[in-house]
Amino acid sequence: MESQILQGLNPAQRAAVENYDVPSLIIAGAGSGKTRVLTARIAYMIEQGVKPWNILALTFTNKAAEQMRERIAQMIPEGSSRYIRMGTFHSVFSRILRENAERIGYPDSFTIYEPSDCRNLIKTLVRELHLPDDRYKPNAIASRISYAKNCLVTPGAYKANASFAAEDRRTQVPEFGTLYELYCQRCKRNGAMDFDDLLLQTNILLRDCPDVLARYQELFHYILVDEYQDTNYAQYVIIRRLSQTRSKVCVVGDDAQSIYSFRGAKIENILSFRKDYPDAMTFKLEQNYRSTRTIVEAANSVIERNSKRMEKRCFSEGAAGEKIRLLKAYTDRDEAEQVVADLRDRVRAAGCRWSDVAILYRTNNQSLVIEDNLRRRGIPYRIYKGNSFYDHKEIRDLLAYIRLVINPRDDEAFKRIVNYPARGIGDTTVQRIEQLAQQGGVSMWEAVDGLVAEPAADPVQKAIARKAAEFVAMIRSLSLARNEKGIYDFGLEIAARSGILGLYRRENTPEAASALGNIEELLNSMQLFKEQRDAEIRSGERTEDEQATIEEWLQNAMLMTDMDKEDPEDRDKVTLMTVHSAKGLEYEFVYIVGMEENLFPSARAAESPDGFEEERRLFYVALTRAKTAATLSYAEMRFKWGNMEFSRPSCFLREIDPRYLEATVEDAESADDRAEERRGPAIDALRRRFDYRYGRPQGAAGGEGASSPAGGRYAARTGSGRPGGYGSAGRSGGAGASGALATGRADGFGASAARGKGPDPSLVAAPRTSTEGMRRLGVRSAGEVPAAAAPDPAAGAYAVGDRVEHARFGAGTVRAVEALAADRKLTVAFDNHGEKTLLARFAKLTRL
Repeated sequence: MESQILQGLNPAQRAAVENYDVPSLIIAGAGSGKTRVLTARIAYMIEQGVKPWNILALTFTNKAAEQMRERIAQMIPEGSSRYIRMGTFHSVFSRILRENAERIGYPDSFTIYEPSDCRNLIKTLVRELHLPDDRYKPNAIASRISYAKNCLVTPGAYKANASFAAEDRRTQVPEFGTLYELYCQRCKRNGAMDFDDLLLQTNILLRDCPDVLARYQELFHYILVDEYQDTNYAQYVIIRRLSQTRSKVCVVGDDAQSIYSFRGAKIENILSFRKDYPDAMTFKLEQNYRSTRTIVEAANSVIERNSKRMEKRCFSEGAAGEKIRLLKAYTDRDEAEQVVADLRDRVRAAGCRWSDVAILYRTNNQSLVIEDNLRRRGIPYRIYKGNSFYDHKEIRDLLAYIRLVINPRDDEAFKRIVNYPARGIGDTTVQRIEQLAQQGGVSMWEAVDGLVAEPAADPVQKAIARKAAEFVAMIRSLSLARNEKGIYDFGLEIAARSGILGLYRRENTPEAASALGNIEELLNSMQLFKEQRDAEIRSGERTEDEQATIEEWLQNAMLMTDMDKEDPEDRDKVTLMTVHSAKGLEYEFVYIVGMEENLFPSARAAESPDGFEEERRLFYVALTRAKTAATLSYAEMRFKWGNMEFSRPSCFLREIDPRYLEATVEDAESADDRAEERRGPAIDALRRRFDYRYGRPQGAAGGEGASSPAGGRYAARTGSGRPGGYGSAGRSGGAGASGALATGRADGFGASAARGKGPDPSLVAAPRTSTEGMRRLGVRSAGEVPAAAAPDPAAGAYAVGDRVEHARFGAGTVRAVEALAADRKLTVAFDNHGEKTLLARFAKLTRL
């Protein structure tokens, strides 16, 4: 009899499920049912006799792993799904690291640093090294360290590479290598790992401990990886190592949705899978079950322009659906008004929920004007951002107490809570404790604990011991309670004895009530974790000696994000989010705003053809989130860095096959011109009222200046009539693009180093980065956003050929000057940002 697991699968899906005993590449287009195929494949394997504990399934969110496990449990009997090693890369490998931590010099109770801890440590190190904090900015340094780790470039390899040193000098952070090395040393001394260490240290463990590698190779006969196009080099090498003996790897993904290169993701991983596994079978899931035929074909017409892609043609057998609509706006505020009014009318007409609608944008700062309009109309909304629950101060404070009790070497946790709630240990005292710890080569807890136990003769140290005695006694007492109480009771005792609960109860404010509610939710999650573990013990999945521990709960909490949770209060609200955040989600109606050159695609996309192709993939992801209808909008003018600048419609709007558009950009532009000619003075009067309402300078966006028909119908048109409509960027990022990122393909096992820029040779033999690649780590010159220059007193006296400087775009050459009624329109070719059209009186240019 045919397995029930195979029922309802289309031929392509069925083939991908049945052929599980060979390396497999499953190319899953948007909305093609990849999660169903992945879960059916795992369930079918178990049904055919594969032991569930021999399966390793890796995802990118805990929520995805939980959903897959639940689906598998419904397909196969007797709870076999419980024994599958399934979870995110970070959660699975953090467990492996805890099982073997001592082999690489870490305690099994190591702390996982969240991003704020990493930034605070970097601030401390910058201060210790007496480096200028305006150049060594924590976010930029943390981003660069993260990228280096994901490329498996250890501090030793980084400092030994002359090209990296030259790049650091160019970007004015010459001591980055030293800072990186000291950062890693301090993390290890503190018994802590950051998120990227969970991958880097796993690679080191598997490299340096052949017996550990052999054990997991023997355990994991089958490895399945979801969203393979989003894997970075560190993840790629782990998969390669674990699959060396059996090679039964199945990866699922879509090259057209590879959009995370800024996090280190390598599209080459999926494009070159067949080279890594020559015997692999390829399965293409091309039928889209999510979107209308119009949306699917429109997305195809865009993505097929990419050169780096795998050949596939997605299709839908659903209804044709309505054509994609374009909304053209005067300004960004006008765009927000149009979009919000349109979605309100659509929800009312369709009788659907607010939660069926999403507004997507390229950058977070675009949400402000949209939020204003939603609030004015009383439309509920939520902003989808990330791990916001664990960003609340009260939660981070409580977690810091728990971290310090579990791992007293955690200096970042110590500094956060040693004087919270206030107990008379000021910043000066904390700095002295830090100095004592550095002098003794110990953690801050060890330094202060030693002083309290044996007070020194030095009066300063005596004062420290006196102030810290109560804190030390509390932490010691809580450490004893950890072994005597259940995790909920232990968490409640920390919240009470630390003084955090009492602090918020005394405040008696709405904010304090909210904080108490968050603390309650955190404590409830401890109880839920314990109950789930108890159920696993009762079912026989775990033994009696595998009781729930605070260490395991803390690990889960540190690796959890809002993507893994759903707030019931957010269930019927319009969703606002960046396109990056929208990946994997779907909505009935999608609005993609800000479809303008240098915004979407972004200005940085023109730096390389690879960057431009990723922007196109990002647009493909945005468009394919829509199930029923997609609406695209753009504004002719937008405030940027205090200046009203003209915008050109995005080149992506012209890449959509006109058959799938209600009206093309050219139609919208010409229709607008004809309407202006008919209405003449009336439209000018409306604009002046609009400008007055929003406080716009009349010369910038109204009256007889740039916006009037006599002024040339908003100079935003300049460049839009170029062949193909690609403006200054061109279809592949413009002639001035800096060239493809020199990542090169290497399988990580013996390939030669490219241009001498790669991972630590002792770690992995093949490089996957370069000076140009490291340039994308997030650190740019200290003058990236310089202070605004003083306005030129002769605002109108520019001539073609003049060299000028802009506060944001830097130096450039004036290419054209056009006289307007009250100003001058300048076309400037900037050295590093391409061609821009500006109004002279607002551009604040400085003549060079």
